[in-house]
Amino acid sequence: MKSIKRIAAALALTGAVAASAVAAPVTYAVDSTHTFPRFSYSHFGYSTQLSSFSNTTGKVVFDAEAKKGSVDIVIDTKSVSTGFTDFNGHIQGEDFLDTAKFPQATFKSTKVVFEGDKPQSIEGLLTIKGITKPVTLTVTSFQAMPHPMMKKPAMGANAFTVIKRSEFNAGKYAPYVGDDVRIDIAIEAMAQ
Repeated sequence: MKSIKRIAAALALTGAVAASAVAAPVTYAVDSTHTFPRFSYSHFGYSTQLSSFSNTTGKVVFDAEAKKGSVDIVIDTKSVSTGFTDFNGHIQGEDFLDTAKFPQATFKSTKVVFEGDKPQSIEGLLTIKGITKPVTLTVTSFQAMPHPMMKKPAMGANAFTVIKRSEFNAGKYAPYVGDDVRIDIAIEAMAQ
């Protein structure tokens, strides 16, 4: 009888340890080959212009059990892609991103709001051109599951926010060229 109690206690302890390991926060490294922040704005009312950044790094921490998380993203602003080489240089100039002085934009979360098991919004601080403002990213999709090819935990999401570029000292030609800029980010990350 004592041996059965010992086995039961050992199994209960093993189960508790396994459960706590599953519930622990997981740190994911941003997959730069599948993470692309984009921005869009009105061009004199004629069209909505779309541009992106091709070099983004960072990390995401996700704790599904505790419904907590954090996001820390670094965007290489020199990697801006407008679809036209000369215009890439124009956007990198002093009137807009001023990449010579500010080669990075960052987002650091301060709070992740969950709805059920998934993040619904991410509050944080966005820094562009050395100016930091609070923003809220609205999460439109989220997935956390083992990666079918890499065979390790992975996560991905799409989220957006709208900022006023003039608040980041990048308001030249406003309001003719729209002051409101929508920032969308498609992110994928792999467990470290």
